[in-house]
Amino acid sequence: MDYLLMFLYAVAVLIILLGGVTFAILAERKVIGYIQLRPGPNRHGPWGILQTVADVVKLLLKEDVIPAKADKKIFVLAPVLAFAPAFSVMAVLVYSSSIGGADINIGVLYFLGVSSITMLGVLMGGWSSNNKYALLGSIRGVAQMVSYELPLILSIVGIIILVGSLNMTDIVNYQADMGMWFIVPQFLAFIVYMISSIAELNRSPFDLPEAESELVAGYFTEYSGFRFAMFMLAEYTYAIAIAGLATTLFLGGWLGPAFLPGIVWFLLKVCAVMFIWFWLTATLPRARVDQLMNFGWKVLIPLALLNIVVTSIIKVWMGG
Repeated sequence: MDYLLMFLYAVAVLIILLGGVTFAILAERKVIGYIQLRPGPNRHGPWGILQTVADVVKLLLKEDVIPAKADKKIFVLAPVLAFAPAFSVMAVLVYSSSIGGADINIGVLYFLGVSSITMLGVLMGGWSSNNKYALLGSIRGVAQMVSYELPLILSIVGIIILVGSLNMTDIVNYQADMGMWFIVPQFLAFIVYMISSIAELNRSPFDLPEAESELVAGYFTEYSGFRFAMFMLAEYTYAIAIAGLATTLFLGGWLGPAFLPGIVWFLLKVCAVMFIWFWLTATLPRARVDQLMNFGWKVLIPLALLNIVVTSIIKVWMGG
């Protein structure tokens, strides 16, 4: 019976997630369009609301092309390996006090560990395509994700020190007891987390692995049809998951005034975090590779370590 409930929960999350990704893609194009004084998609349905659906149908109807000299098994497996970890981390997100996935004691550790597998899909997709643009894009992607995963993890350590738990529910309840979201006492960590997450998601201004002006489409240059759609689905699923983790860690999760249900507050905060990413995408130019690496190793990691030291001192001063 438990396995049946787990299966039904996973199917329900997947269906909601597909709707969320559809909305996120449309919202991104609309937000970027308005910021750049364009209407954005407006041809399919009222307010262009069916544009993403039309794009998905087009991708699914396209011919599935596999390059003749590609490593076919790895080429086929790569999109699956990119999407599966991004979807798996949704299992530990808690959306309200009564709605959520597995409430395990190592929720944060599980999220960080499983999400890091996504980079293998990027590397396999680029390497197996037998295309120099795809290979360069995948190497860039892995270097970027490894470099920025470290400050992202370090930015969370301060919160774990204060709470003394890796459980998502404990972290939200601690903020409720404290009467303050962690974005206030851990503001430096929040800034490091947000910048690192942009690089982890390969979003502008850190979209070097997919830089179309240099690498066509980066590691998925040779992908088409539903396999290309799967890479896009993985990217936006991971974005929603990272925004959900930011909401839990820094924005009080489902906490909010009682006139709205907790899950609505959670979703509104996720949308707010994603809006910041869309805003930056529309306004900032793409960084160079050397700027990206220098910023990660010479600025973000020292700042994240400084935050851990200061938080540890405060924790000891508070009495451990």
